[in-house]
Amino acid sequence: MKKMLGEDRRHELLHILKTKNEPITGTDLAKHANVSRQVIVNDMNLLKARNEPIVATSQGYVYLKREDKSEVFERKIVCLHTAEQAEDEMLTIVDCGVTLKNVIIDHPVYGEITASMMLSNRHDVKSFLQRVNDTKANYLSVLTDGTHLHEISASSIELLDRTEQMLREKGYLVEE
Repeated sequence: MKKMLGEDRRHELLHILKTKNEPITGTDLAKHANVSRQVIVNDMNLLKARNEPIVATSQGYVYLKREDKSEVFERKIVCLHTAEQAEDEMLTIVDCGVTLKNVIIDHPVYGEITASMMLSNRHDVKSFLQRVNDTKANYLSVLTDGTHLHEISASSIELLDRTEQMLREKGYLVEE
């Protein structure tokens, strides 16, 4: 395959992201464009700088499509649990029909650190956990002794309320 140059490549990458309904890895994009993964990382940063709604998730890059058809409700929740309970927490959230958008910690040196997750179902959670396991990475909440925030979203307030109730029953939710 012929190597794509600059703007043509970024235009093609944007087209691919807009037409995909699932995340696509930087490695797959690099193969498609016949460039290195680092070139793709740079291209994604340039596109983000142009206010393209691209998010790097643990499963790959996603173009956030604006859905005008249905209303989306969002909420931030404060959680506290061990690393061993992380899988159960994530599965509890997605099993309620809620998307786990990110994890946020308040680091004593760097301040607020946010990492996109975009987990909407059990498959997403299993893929995320596999990457954590394969890379031997730690959860961000390890840096804050288990305390972290999640931004969650759903198609109704009732789904968010149900998620909070389930997390509360399991002892994962931090109450005021």
